[in-house]
Amino acid sequence: MQDLWRLSAADLANLVKSKKVSAREAAKAGLARLDAVNPALNAVIDHWPDDVFKQADAVDAAIARGEDPGVLAGVPVTIKANVDQEGFATTNGLKLQRDLIAREDNPVVANFRKAGAILLGRTNCPAFSYRWFTTNLIHGDTKNPRDASLTPGGSSGGAGSAVAAGIGHIAHGTDIAGSIRYPAYACGVHGLRPTLGRIPAFNPALPERPIGPQIMAVSGPLARTVNDLRISLAAMSARDIRDPWFVPVPLEGPARPKRAALCLNPGGLATTPEVKAAVSDAGKRLERAGWTVDVIADTPPMREAVEWQIKLWLGDGYEAQLEAAEREGDPGALACLRGNRSRVTPMDQANYAEALTRRATLTREWMLFFEKYAVLLTPVSGELPFPDHLDLKDDESFKRVWEAQLPQIAIPFMGLPGLVVSTGLVGKAPVGVHIVSGRYREDLCLLAGEAIEAGGVPPSPIDPVG
Repeated sequence: MQDLWRLSAADLANLVKSKKVSAREAAKAGLARLDAVNPALNAVIDHWPDDVFKQADAVDAAIARGEDPGVLAGVPVTIKANVDQEGFATTNGLKLQRDLIAREDNPVVANFRKAGAILLGRTNCPAFSYRWFTTNLIHGDTKNPRDASLTPGGSSGGAGSAVAAGIGHIAHGTDIAGSIRYPAYACGVHGLRPTLGRIPAFNPALPERPIGPQIMAVSGPLARTVNDLRISLAAMSARDIRDPWFVPVPLEGPARPKRAALCLNPGGLATTPEVKAAVSDAGKRLERAGWTVDVIADTPPMREAVEWQIKLWLGDGYEAQLEAAEREGDPGALACLRGNRSRVTPMDQANYAEALTRRATLTREWMLFFEKYAVLLTPVSGELPFPDHLDLKDDESFKRVWEAQLPQIAIPFMGLPGLVVSTGLVGKAPVGVHIVSGRYREDLCLLAGEAIEAGGVPPSPIDPVG
């Protein structure tokens, strides 16, 4: 069978489990695709072919013994370079961490292994995983396979680029301010930011994270089909007690009326006509699938959530983060911190207390909103995917980038799930919709996402375009 790398993860896993294709054949196809297109993309920055085949042979051996190989049997997946994978450096895009070799797997990596996935390679991210663009001083630039002049997104830019180009069927990413959702948007694939506590995560090789990242950062999947996100979520969310935030909530919640809210300008966001058209079209797709869609003028507070999110993310330990960025010397990391200094400092005990108090109030408002609506549709960004490295052009461009990303930055403050579904192209630039729901209701995001996906998506996987 030719071009196994083109298949969905679900289809490939079924072939492997039914012995129509071996996991070794799937691994061979994945490595061949990586070799063919990664030189043009720099999406994967480290991989061990011998280890890939060793993993595949273990899956084939389990099947031969009559054992259940897992929901992702023989499926090549990629892992972002900011989580621990035994034997590899957890660089997080940093020269400072080139020798930080993981001795054990992050829970999300361990869960992929338990599900029978084949860990194909490590994907690139910007220094400290700070930006919506993917470059650093240790691994270099990652390109968008749809248009090299556009950002591949960030911080899981390598993940988005890889899965769009057929390097792996599922890509692991992390998201504290859009880092799964924006690469999916920019590369024309789909990405799921799950609820805080849904997928266990912990890096044994690194110090414990501050409270902001603990309550806002999550791991999640990027894939070419919404169903592949669904099975990825099931695999990635297996119990691991090393994450104290993990909550064993069922993946399917109670049935809800199919009622969606749609907001084109949340928080007064200046949304471009192309993006408005894409979000409106997503609403029409839902209506055709039997949903009721209410267009609303605004959502529960997003702008306030954004300000507190940025304070908890960048303001906590700001001077230490800045000192590390100066030692690294990465222009993008320095621009991120210096450009937000006045926004996040001072961050004293009173600010901390107010941030956590307001988090409770805002989360309550959002959860009450989702008592009325199963899901909310918004722009992913106020604009189409940015020209690469736009945030480094000048001060106005930096502000433009951070303003456009308002919907992505806001929802992590409340720990809510968000799904990006790619719905089309404007020229070469992908466009899509952001689907948000209440805590632990990824199932509702996916339900709506599949209805929207059925209306058409950009072709993928694709060969890189210069």
